[in-house]
Amino acid sequence: MAGKANTLTARAVANAKHPGTHKRPVRIGDGGGLYLQIAAGGSKSWLFRFRLREKDREMGLGAADPEGRSGGVTLAEAREKAATARKLMREGVDPIDARQDEAEARKAADAAATLAASPRTFKSVTEAFLTDREGGWSNPKHRAQWEATLRTLAFPALGKMPVERIGTEDVLNVLRGIWTQTPETASRLRGRIEAVLNFARVRGWREGENPARWRGHLDHMLANPRKVKRPEHRPALPWREMPAFMAAMLKREGVAIHALAFAILTAARTGEVRLARWREIDREQAVWTVPAARMKARKVHRVPLSPAALAVLDAVAPLAKEGESLIFPSAMREGAALSDMTLSAVIRRMNEEAGGELPRWRDAEGRAVVPHGFRSTFRDWAGETRPEGREVAEAALAHAIKGKAEAAYARSDLLEKRRPLMNAWGEWCGKAPAEVVKLPGAKAG
Repeated sequence: MAGKANTLTARAVANAKHPGTHKRPVRIGDGGGLYLQIAAGGSKSWLFRFRLREKDREMGLGAADPEGRSGGVTLAEAREKAATARKLMREGVDPIDARQDEAEARKAADAAATLAASPRTFKSVTEAFLTDREGGWSNPKHRAQWEATLRTLAFPALGKMPVERIGTEDVLNVLRGIWTQTPETASRLRGRIEAVLNFARVRGWREGENPARWRGHLDHMLANPRKVKRPEHRPALPWREMPAFMAAMLKREGVAIHALAFAILTAARTGEVRLARWREIDREQAVWTVPAARMKARKVHRVPLSPAALAVLDAVAPLAKEGESLIFPSAMREGAALSDMTLSAVIRRMNEEAGGELPRWRDAEGRAVVPHGFRSTFRDWAGETRPEGREVAEAALAHAIKGKAEAAYARSDLLEKRRPLMNAWGEWCGKAPAEVVKLPGAKAG
């Protein structure tokens, strides 16, 4: 950093350009470790380069704004920031670490202020819990996993609830839908909910026993996650019965009806549908993007939306409040998601109304079908009637490719190859006359 300082002028900063002979950014020194960096596209930013503890480091100081009109950093401000960084270095402090510490302190103060000014909901208490534990995580990824699990799986049902009102049934409503599907994830989620509620009790924000505790409580209501085996074959409706089933179902009203229809038309898991939010829908491209945290394989899954699936979204559009809101909200509690049991109840009621010794909607063995079984129905239909092939059908179900050689070539999610498949599936399901009833308000099913 030795050498002449303050060699740049505001005019020189404004007039500086990238030579255009290569794509690497160019840097013009001002002295004292401060550089103006110009990207190949012409954007300008400030950079402070320094050496500390025998390591060369670089710290961005913000976008360059020679005239101070665009909200960026002027030359004078950049020099002041560089001088502050040099002062910290003389004190043996890494300026990058100091900036991170300052940002974390600001975040903690903001979280505390937000918590003090708002009701102590599960969401706000979770944020306070995560902030209080800053520095105690084994790595940043661990914290991110905690937050993602709670935000994706717990917040839809519990996020807006005051922590003092959360009871056992509320916790079970979150866990039941995924306990047998992804027992490892469900067990981790339970432990994290328990930790947040313990934190709330220690802070004096709730009293009584923790409704998410395992021993002597939930262990009497849920199977041991280590012993849970997901059923190999869930009762699935024969694919030739799908048009009649959809026609019968869509004569009914309610959010759960539309949620189940959307799950069928997208071949998605019910947990992915129940927690779907409007921000995940791209109407222009007709694509639903399911976040990795909600997928069994922990990979983002894009779903091409058929006209039939888009019609379901149109039907529930009156319920939409904002991009963060659930597409299929529960009518029982503000901001909560439907439960898996609510979707199962749709089929149960249809069978009860049909009467008979055997369920009207049943598999080949006479068992009443279940929501998850429609994925098998879709797979059977695709295998027997469509030309796209196994790879495309498996991609539509977001199934992991088992063979190493096959997986090595699976560089694409085959979105556009899946689109005609899903369109044809929507057309098949709609073969019988059916009308999707638009909702002026919400009903559970």
